[in-house]
Amino acid sequence: MDLNNLKEKIRVVEGFPIEGVSFKDITTLLKDAEALKECIDQLAGRFKDIKVDLVVGPESRGFMFATPLAYLLGTGFVPVRKPGKLPAETVSYEYKLEYGTSKLEIHKDSIKSGQKVLIVDDLLATGGTMYATAKLVEKLGGEIVGLGFLIELRELKGREKLKGYNVESLIKY
Repeated sequence: MDLNNLKEKIRVVEGFPIEGVSFKDITTLLKDAEALKECIDQLAGRFKDIKVDLVVGPESRGFMFATPLAYLLGTGFVPVRKPGKLPAETVSYEYKLEYGTSKLEIHKDSIKSGQKVLIVDDLLATGGTMYATAKLVEKLGGEIVGLGFLIELRELKGREKLKGYNVESLIKY
């Protein structure tokens, strides 16, 4: 299956969650065994020549891609969550949204200094979530070797916010 066929597996819902938004619904891709396998294989292929010790995924759709990718790459998986969701001691990073702020947390003991970390999420839009996740990993001493995405919305210029990182996305809109 090539990337065009993979893109066709994503349902586009106009006007969701608000008028003017063209929502990329990945549930139609996730339920297709062949498409899901191809997606994970393609992401793994983008990072196969890079040493990776851990794969990190931000809540919640990042979990869907980061966990099977970690399995395929033979690494561990580390979740990044919204405040209050992790049971042990955490470090946090607060970042700005269009209206207000948000915060992400990671377990303080989840990454050792010098570990090579790949961060994976479903969608690159403005880059805010991924930037915050990268800052958390770096706060713990992790070395980011790549940022991987299923989808990139080019018009929102998230890649610009992530300058300096190795950014890979499979499907571009």
